[in-house]
Amino acid sequence: MPFQTITYEVAEQILTITLNRPDKLNAFNATMQRELIEAFDAADRDDGIRAIIVTGAGRAFCAGADLSSGADTFDRDARRGPIKRLADGKVDYSDPNARDGGGQLTLRIFKCLKPVIAAVNGPAVGIGVTMQLAMDIRIASENAKFGFVFSQRGIVPEAASSWFLPRIVGISQALEWCFTGRVFPAKEALAGGLVSRVVPGEELLATARALAREIATKTAPVAVALIRQMMWRLSAADDPMEAHKIDSRGIYNRGRSGDVKEGVMAFLEKRPARFQDKVSDMPDFFPWWDEREYR
Repeated sequence: MPFQTITYEVAEQILTITLNRPDKLNAFNATMQRELIEAFDAADRDDGIRAIIVTGAGRAFCAGADLSSGADTFDRDARRGPIKRLADGKVDYSDPNARDGGGQLTLRIFKCLKPVIAAVNGPAVGIGVTMQLAMDIRIASENAKFGFVFSQRGIVPEAASSWFLPRIVGISQALEWCFTGRVFPAKEALAGGLVSRVVPGEELLATARALAREIATKTAPVAVALIRQMMWRLSAADDPMEAHKIDSRGIYNRGRSGDVKEGVMAFLEKRPARFQDKVSDMPDFFPWWDEREYR
């Protein structure tokens, strides 16, 4: 499918999305936001895609928001037209034009039904790092750098990162990086828990693809889709009983499925499993399933 700011390539059941504005260090703009959302929509509809890798073209992953508008870059009234006002003159935050574009992207990634791996090939700052937080696994090149630079621009973290980041690295580490706004190397990202491994640049995509291929060839796609949603959503539950309720639904419904019978017999017969159930046919037995905007 034609895109202006990204590329979309499927091979061996793995979708690779590449941020593709290398002359701008893959800076994020409204077109990239829209195209990334469209790409995740398409990936969820395609049962042939089992895993997603997101990386950047050239020497950067994403240098953050495109600042070519200068001082008005983050001024919604200047960029999108005046935001609606209520009768008392206060801002009507229900106006779609008031929404953070990065947050719309991370919320879409959050709802994705396929595992998402970030292959961070170079600098990733601002939205370049916060978009990764809704991805499941982050692998960094030795050349990667990260920065939650918002405090140094006079703005606050976006893309729902105040929800994602503390869950990934802990509140203290999240606050240190966001308070200082400093750019830090891949080694510090690894020590702080932001990435799971750091590899030489020439090995980055091969490492990400090997992990994606392991998922694509050895696991049941419906099980992986449910695991992804269960882990993300239940990380915010206030009591383990909420997880038990969802686990019970999942075990009951999947326990009767053809995939589970196949998985057990393949193990007993010492052969590779041949899972047939499709993500597009998943049951809606989870209470939050009707929130999926792409259905």
